[in-house]
Amino acid sequence: MKLGGIVAMRRLLAPSAPALAGAGPVGHFSVVFWLAVVLTGIGTGLAAIALTELLQTVQHLVWGGGGLDLLQVASHTPAWRHVAILLAAGLLTGAGQLLLTRLTSANGIDITTAIWFQAGRLPPWRTLASATLSVVIVAMGASLGREGAPKQAGAVVANAMSDRTGLSDDQRRLLVACGAGAGMAAAYGVPLGGALFAVEVLRGALALRFVLPALLTTLTATGVSWLVLPDAPTYRMPNYHGSVSVAAWALVAGPVIGLASVLYVRAVAMADRNRPQGWRRLLAPVVVLGLVGAVSIPFPQVLGNGRDVAELLFNGQVAPWVLVCLLLLRPAATILCLGSGAPGGLFTPSLATGALLGGVLGLPWAWLWPGTPAGVFALMGAGAMLAATTQGPISAVVLVMELTGYAREAIVPLLLAVAAATLVARTIEPRSVYDARLNDTQVQERQRMRDHALGDVSV
Repeated sequence: MKLGGIVAMRRLLAPSAPALAGAGPVGHFSVVFWLAVVLTGIGTGLAAIALTELLQTVQHLVWGGGGLDLLQVASHTPAWRHVAILLAAGLLTGAGQLLLTRLTSANGIDITTAIWFQAGRLPPWRTLASATLSVVIVAMGASLGREGAPKQAGAVVANAMSDRTGLSDDQRRLLVACGAGAGMAAAYGVPLGGALFAVEVLRGALALRFVLPALLTTLTATGVSWLVLPDAPTYRMPNYHGSVSVAAWALVAGPVIGLASVLYVRAVAMADRNRPQGWRRLLAPVVVLGLVGAVSIPFPQVLGNGRDVAELLFNGQVAPWVLVCLLLLRPAATILCLGSGAPGGLFTPSLATGALLGGVLGLPWAWLWPGTPAGVFALMGAGAMLAATTQGPISAVVLVMELTGYAREAIVPLLLAVAAATLVARTIEPRSVYDARLNDTQVQERQRMRDHALGDVSV
């Protein structure tokens, strides 16, 4: 038994293990490949700077105020302006999608689909245009994540570097995953979490031969972004400590969050399958985003990617009745925006939804077992939901720690919640939120390719 485990670990970590059938050994990287890695990191860091500056500029022009705190400025904006801004975002979304369809011959392609089934090849101009549109409408209040744009930009940079340097298909597949992870790392200042996200979630294997290029890419991109963007945690919160109460709650709440994650992923898949076609591409975003604007008058927390409301939850500053309302409204707004055809990310919205769910599940627990700060439940819920929806438990834990500046005070209950939620979600639903576009045949083929990339070690 011990010998079998040692052999399995050696096959997992051996840098010379073969990649996919028909490809050369991905562990034997050349100088050209490492040069492409560094250049991808530099290009992605610059792209993240440009996209973040664009987001802040647009937000300042349409809402007023500065920085990334949309909730604060929207809370002091007249009601009519909420509706007007979101209607304008809907018109821009519809017109932008129709224009992209008319002016570009290449069809849009999801990053996950490109990595697994197109060897990382993406239509560059369409992808960059979609990323730019995503940043603009998120700044205007669309309930989607801003990380989608830098991820797309990083993938495009990696794809271009692969073309320039003549990389093999398997090297290109890895580099595109690294570029996408570097985009997230640069946008949020999370180099380790971004690298693990690239290999665990996008590339599907925590193998050493994948981790090292991912780390170099994300470190380079984050270092470049820190020349302009702040080097600070995204969420400001107190240092919470673990306890028997929190650990017990994590064991109870983890499976519930896992079930909720399955529903969330399936809702995303359904919304993606039913995106409007033809002339409805122009009408649907206007109707949906106009509705989001109307709802945001009493509940401005539904606007944007959810960063602001998650930070309030981590600090225990959301009233219980608002918490319950937002648990219904916030994910519904994200699903509707996605289903209307609006481009955007799902990382921060998923994290915010988990924080809301954790906060709601913590309400009765705090009554039964008083003394635990409300923010602890939100933090654990955010980590568990993120892990279950991405099916990347290791990267989710590291991302939560980097995003919040969180050390190890309550790491045990966080790990318990993450493990329980991921186990339940993965048992029921093989897709992550990033695999929502894949059909059953593609999911099975991806699993076969993933196992082969690991040297036939099942994960």
